[in-house]
Formats: sequence, C-alpha cells, structure tokens
Amino acid sequence: MSPRTALAALCLALLACACTPGGPAASARAPTPAQAPAAVDAGALAIDRSCRVAADCEVKNVGNCCGYAPACVNRDAVPDPDAVRARCARSGMASICGWQEIQACDCVQGRCEAVTGPPMRER
Repeated sequence: MSPRTALAALCLALLACACTPGGPAASARAPTPAQAPAAVDAGALAIDRSCRVAADCEVKNVGNCCGYAPACVNRDAVPDPDAVRARCARSGMASICGWQEIQACDCVQGRCEAVTGPPMRER
C-alpha cells in the first residue's frame, strides 16, 4: 500500500469515527427532557415553585432561550421571560423551540408540577 493510500484510509477512518452519532461529543450536546425545566431554576432567575395545595399553582410563561416556555409555578411568582432571553443572548445559548402544553398544575410534595394525566380532584 502506498503512503498516499494509507493516509487517505486513515483520514476516512478518523472522519467516520468523528461522525458517528452517539459518541461522547454527541451525547454531551444532545438535549434531554430533564434539561427542559432549567429555565425555571436558572440561578438568579429562580422561580418560586413551592405550594401547599394545588390552588397555590398556576401555569405561567417562564421563558427559555427560544421564547415562550410554560411551567407550573407558585401563583404569586413573577417570572421574567425577557431576563431569561437576555441571559441566553449574553451566553450565546439557544434552545429547542416548542413546549408541552400544560392543562393543569398540581402540588406534588410541596412543588408545583404539571398534571400528566386526567385532572385530579381538588384536595
């Protein structure tokens, strides 16, 4: 095998390894559903999600790097979606546009959470 052919084969092998989905680099960048609520708890932009009963919770736009992002939060919480977008712009972050529609909220172990099934009776 000539040196030129060996070099070409090596380059192709390295390129194939770099493009393989599911490698360490791909998994580090891939968003997961568990990361979606990060806008709600993002450091200084933390939103109050505490509750004692379901009536303490309501759906509000907490914002994310794409724009609108509904979440179940304390009814007295004052989210600032513009501040979230500004932080995203400063850090160069972006997010996937889209969200799961929230029909109702419930108080689960002292934290406002989206209802994922049929609405429960008021407690």
